[in-house]
Amino acid sequence: MRALVQRVSQASVSIENQIVAAIKQGLVVLIGVGKGDSEADASYLADKIANLRIFSDEADKFNLSALDIGGEILVVSQFTLLADTRKGRRPSFTDAAPREEAELLIENFVQLLRAAGLKVQTGRFRQNMLVEIHNSGPVTIFIDSEERLKPRHS
Repeated sequence: MRALVQRVSQASVSIENQIVAAIKQGLVVLIGVGKGDSEADASYLADKIANLRIFSDEADKFNLSALDIGGEILVVSQFTLLADTRKGRRPSFTDAAPREEAELLIENFVQLLRAAGLKVQTGRFRQNMLVEIHNSGPVTIFIDSEERLKPRHS
């Protein structure tokens, strides 16, 4: 699973000019599910994102997480994070999980964030959404659950 996490002052999702989800200070998580991803990937990302220290403390250091500040989370499914652009000009999405599988893992991810104590809003799966993001900082972090399996360099 891949997640693009953005620290925001506010964000919303609209479908056909109707706001269907909105948050104030917190994180927007654009999330894509790849073939072979599992509940272990969802659990890894949920824990990592809930505890990711990218909010400033009183010394202006990144020491606080969304949990620490009572931040909200807006989760938006984004299969395009699995784009393969190595060949040609048109991206290939063959590495993305089938829709039904992806939807289940994203719902699992959302439930894990809620279980951690976060207020979570979501976009709508398989819908054409307009996502308005007020990226604060800007702070944008890319997380791939496969990274947990690779050895860390010192």
